[in-house]
Amino acid sequence: MNLRIVKLTALGILAFSLTGCPPKKQVKTEEPKVEDQQPPKPAEEPSLRGKDYKEVPEISTVFFDLDQATLRSDARDALEKNYQVLKQHDDWEALVEGHCDERGTTEYNLGLGQKRAAAVRQYYMSLGMSGTKIATISYGKESPACTDHTEDCWSKNRRGVTKVRVPETK
Repeated sequence: MNLRIVKLTALGILAFSLTGCPPKKQVKTEEPKVEDQQPPKPAEEPSLRGKDYKEVPEISTVFFDLDQATLRSDARDALEKNYQVLKQHDDWEALVEGHCDERGTTEYNLGLGQKRAAAVRQYYMSLGMSGTKIATISYGKESPACTDHTEDCWSKNRRGVTKVRVPETK
């Protein structure tokens, strides 16, 4: 009888191993499309080519702290006022210039100036201005407002200047 149980057990194990478990149900999940994974593209800036931008008295310059591209509260207040002026002139295009003081390398200051200009542009856009109406440029330390070698002077050079292009009237 023991031999019979051993044979039956062996036969059962063999049968089970040949058939195995039933296959698992394959569940297909839809992969998100590549374009869904990318952040939205920021609005393209207008071309600067062949356009003359100028400062207007109604638009204020904003200032930055040393080695910073973060907008201070006084800068945000000024940009909100600037935005109200820009909003009244829908035909204007704006150019935001980023500037730095004389300290640091040319490469560093060009990069920091671009970050400052981009911060101003982004703030205007957060207020509702179309990104297609705001261009940016960095002058780094190449276009100082003040040339003294003092902290007071350097603080005047760390700035974001908004200029406008007024279309010619026909």
